Amino acid sequence: MLSLSQISLTQFKNYTHRTLRFDRRITGITGRNGSGKTNLLDAIYYLCFSKSYFSTAESQNVRYDTNGFRLEGLFLRGGKEEKVVCTVKEGKKEISLNGDSYEKFSRHIGQFPAVMIAPDDAEIILGGSEDRRRWLDALLSQLLPGYLDHLIAYHKVLQQRNSLLKNMPQMSHSPDPLLDVFDQQLVRHGVPVFEARKSFLEGFIERVQDRYDYLAGRHETVAFRYQSQLHEQSLEKLLSANRLRDKQVQRTTQGIHRDDLLFLLDEHPMKTSASQGQRKSFLFALKLAQFEAIREHKGFPPILLLDDVFEKLDQERVTRLIALVQGPGYGQVFITDTHAARLREAFAGQPEVLQLVEMQAEPLSADQAADQGDEE
Repeated sequence: MLSLSQISLTQFKNYTHRTLRFDRRITGITGRNGSGKTNLLDAIYYLCFSKSYFSTAESQNVRYDTNGFRLEGLFLRGGKEEKVVCTVKEGKKEISLNGDSYEKFSRHIGQFPAVMIAPDDAEIILGGSEDRRRWLDALLSQLLPGYLDHLIAYHKVLQQRNSLLKNMPQMSHSPDPLLDVFDQQLVRHGVPVFEARKSFLEGFIERVQDRYDYLAGRHETVAFRYQSQLHEQSLEKLLSANRLRDKQVQRTTQGIHRDDLLFLLDEHPMKTSASQGQRKSFLFALKLAQFEAIREHKGFPPILLLDDVFEKLDQERVTRLIALVQGPGYGQVFITDTHAARLREAFAGQPEVLQLVEMQAEPLSADQAADQGDEE
C-alpha cells in the first residue's frame, strides 16, 4: 500500500509555508478558486515525479518574489515511512529520498506512482501529438525500468543530430561519420521505446473500453491507433533513406519523436466527431485505465489526484466515478472542489473514509496586488 501521510510546502506557487497531515484514505481539498487547491495537488505530483504537472518552467513553481521552493513529503510504502524532499534554489534542483540525493532524477520515477486527472487533460485529445506522447511516456516511465533512460538519451542525441544538420551543406551526398554515429545512437535508444509503446498499447484499449462503458453508462466503441513510421520500416533504414531530406530541412524528420495516437469513437476521429461529454468520458476512462495498469504492475494502487471533477463532469458521471474510487482496488485519493458540502454528500455512504482540508488564499503583497491589477 502507498499513501502520503504529510506534506510541507515552502514558497511553492502561492504558498509561503504550510504543513498538512492526511489520515484518511480520501482527502477532499476545499476552498475558493485561487486558494491553492490545485497547487497542493501539483505539489504532491511533484514529490512523485520530480516535476510539476502543469508548469514546464521551474520559475513558475516559485512563490512570487522569492528565489526557490522546498517540498517535503512523508510517504508510507509497504509499511515503511519514506521521506522525499524536492528543493529548487536559484535554478538548481535537488531531490532526495531518505536523505540520499539522486544523481539522476529519472531514478525517482515509478518509486511513488501517481495518476493526475485535471481539466487541462483535454489537450491529450484535442492538442498536438506531443501532448499524447507526453501522456504515454509518463505512464510507461512508471511501469518499465529503463524506458525513461532510453527516452532521455534519444532526445539528447536527437538534439545533437539536429544541431549538426543545421551546420551541414544542404545538398551534400558525402558520407558523414558523425551523422552515422548519431544515427546508430538513435536506433539504439529509439527502437526499445517504439517496442515498449507498441507492446503496451496492444492490450491497453480493452481497459479503456471497459472504463468508458462504465462512466458513459452505455456502450460505444472506442479505439486508438498507434501511428509510427517504424511500423513500415526500421528506424535505421528510415534515417538512411531520409538523410538528404533532413539536411535540406535541417532537422530529423523520421523517428519515434514523430509518433502519435489517433483516438477513435465508433471508427471516427474523436478529436473532431465526439461530443464534449463523450470526450470527457474517454479522457477519464483513459486515466482510470492508466491507474489500473499501474496498480496491476506494481501490486498496489497509485495515488489518485482528481482536480475539479465536479465542475467538469455531469452528475451521472460524477456519481459513477465516486462510487468507483470508494470501492476496492483504489488507495489514497485527493480530490478538489469549491464546495465542502458537495464532497460530504458525495461520500455520505462512507463518511469515515473522508478527510476535509480547507484551503484559504494567503493575502497578496502590495506588489502582487499591483501586478494582478495590471493583468485585469
